[in-house]
Amino acid sequence: MKYLLTGFALCIFAYAAQAQHSVTISIINAEDKAVLQGATLTWKQTGKSFIADSAGKVNLSSIPDGTHTFLISHIGFGEKSLQLKFPLETAVSAITVEMSAHEEEEEEEVIVSATRTSRTIANQPTRIEVISGEELEEKGNMKPGDIRMVLNESTGIQSQQTSATSYNAGIRIQGLDGRYTQILKDGYPLYAGFSGGLSILQIAPLDLKQVEVIKGSSSTLYGGGAIAGLVNLVSKTPGAEPELNFLANGTSGGGLDLSGFYSERYSKIGLTVFGSRNSNAAFDPADIGFTAIPKFERYAINPRLFIYGQKTTADIGLSYITEDRLGGDMDYVKNNTPGFYERNNTDRITGQFGITHRLNEQATLQLKSSYTHFDRTIAIPAYTFDALQKSSFTEFTWNRKGENVDWVIGANMITDVLNERPGNPDPARSYSLNTYGIFVQNAWSVTEKFTLETGLRGDYLNSEDFELLPRLSAMVRVSPKITVRAGGGFGYKAPTVFTEEAERNQFQYILPIDINRTRNERSVGGNADINYRTNFGEFGFSLNHLFFYTRLNRPLVLVNTGSGGMMQFENSTGYLETKGMETNLKLTWHDLKLFVGYTYTDANTQFNAKHWLPLTARHRLNNVLMYEVEEKWKLGLEAYYYSKQRLNDGSVGRSYWITGFMAERIWEKFSLFINFENFSDTRQTKFGPIYSGTRQQPVFQDIYAPVDGFVVNGGIKLKL
Repeated sequence: MKYLLTGFALCIFAYAAQAQHSVTISIINAEDKAVLQGATLTWKQTGKSFIADSAGKVNLSSIPDGTHTFLISHIGFGEKSLQLKFPLETAVSAITVEMSAHEEEEEEEVIVSATRTSRTIANQPTRIEVISGEELEEKGNMKPGDIRMVLNESTGIQSQQTSATSYNAGIRIQGLDGRYTQILKDGYPLYAGFSGGLSILQIAPLDLKQVEVIKGSSSTLYGGGAIAGLVNLVSKTPGAEPELNFLANGTSGGGLDLSGFYSERYSKIGLTVFGSRNSNAAFDPADIGFTAIPKFERYAINPRLFIYGQKTTADIGLSYITEDRLGGDMDYVKNNTPGFYERNNTDRITGQFGITHRLNEQATLQLKSSYTHFDRTIAIPAYTFDALQKSSFTEFTWNRKGENVDWVIGANMITDVLNERPGNPDPARSYSLNTYGIFVQNAWSVTEKFTLETGLRGDYLNSEDFELLPRLSAMVRVSPKITVRAGGGFGYKAPTVFTEEAERNQFQYILPIDINRTRNERSVGGNADINYRTNFGEFGFSLNHLFFYTRLNRPLVLVNTGSGGMMQFENSTGYLETKGMETNLKLTWHDLKLFVGYTYTDANTQFNAKHWLPLTARHRLNNVLMYEVEEKWKLGLEAYYYSKQRLNDGSVGRSYWITGFMAERIWEKFSLFINFENFSDTRQTKFGPIYSGTRQQPVFQDIYAPVDGFVVNGGIKLKL
């Protein structure tokens, strides 16, 4: 009997053992077949979860007979359901599961146009930062009236206010003055020279699809002026579905922003229309008697017509912006009583035309042309600078997109004419500058892991200067998670009186450029970065680290002529050098996203001696935490740190933090948003006086920190 029971038990054990099964499940990316380390597999029948190892594998054992369901997930990929019936019909011990990326997470699908090759951002040897989609909308909630917030909160970019009372500002990339950054709109260089001091304040973000930023010397791409880099603002175009958006925003500082955008395609015709009204009352949070935000009123309208043919497409656009801006003594602005003031009146009319003809499946011809009529008057007591700038841009290119090699060959012509009207004792700063350029660009995918991009431009200026500008970039995909880029090139900037320093003086006492004694500023620079992306279970992790260097030879400096207080720009015998690094870290976990950015900028003038470049923070820290429930909520908390900055008078400003909080509640057709900008109320007026002298004749210090302080804004967005 004892042996019978033992045999019976052994039979049961053997049967149970036969009913237990094992399987290995390998999880890979469907696109590049890379293993997905850290993927999560949930066994639905048991509720147990397993994490894929470094080879992307999950080993399962003790699986009883029957049908079992396994749910597989990974950050950035759609969830996959796998159903298996045990015992398996075929004698397999390993199963491979391919995961497809979420469309919204697929960064490789972002097409950039700043380099003209129209490659995806993942296949660009040139390092390009793209601000688009949700990030662009979030920045638009914080400042719907202009793009300053969009750019200033990126690593390596610093907004520089040039007027204490009128809010005029430019942007600095990697420590270099705003005149060394080229701002484009859909590939048209529209914001330079006399218009540069107000450019980023007069562009609203509602009609923008994305913002493309290339840091470092980029003059080979579009000509002079891009020594520090370039910013390309890409407008929305008609899509498959009509689009009608409205935005209304009000601020505690007396601001009101109203804007609307319409887009639709009718078979072979498309149309977009953007319009806005932006205004602000005079605002003095420090109660010092001067405007931190000036009184202004601005109107903009921009219709564009698109024509679609079988082989030829064209677009025609017209833009008009008019603004009256008045800052200064609060009593003067409000009651017109005697006092200091700064008035900016501007009118800008821009016409654009572009046509593209497809020669065959690989090659296209493109012609682009624009004309801008910019009228601006700057007035302070007893002095007025009144001028009209007329500029044009025409470019013809041949593009060929091959399987591994892309070519762009083209020529362009840029005209820039400034006529200063009589009305002040200074000699007229009128000028005329024509630039003729030819260029060639090549992007070559040498192997699947190595891509090379080269470019060469020759520019001839009517001052008989010739600039030869080579450029080289390379990208290596070390692995599916690691990408390395490196590149560099030459740059130049034609001499002009329109600098941040001249803007601070409203161009008073500044002589015109002496073309017989002044030469183009020239630069050489390069950068290298490494990008790493991975996932640790439910955590997404990406890191980009950049090193940069630029040397600017013969920089223009403003010197005193010793005659009646007059000043003139001359080429320095020394050079300006800026070097440093940027680190960008992104962490994601479910509905949370954390962005951390650090910038180190070591910028110095090397004239007679080494001096720290004024108004450049050596250390900047960006921290942004976002919580988002799709189509319901967006919550954002920000904190930005600026280290001490040297001022033009030799003194050093204080370090400071700026904090902000944004919330948006989203419904199907509309959303409500509120933003608490600078809720720590950081203001330079708290650090000390920002002017000396009297209120009637103030002498303002450099503005290196906010002067408007804590401002709340909120509003509504409609999507009909």
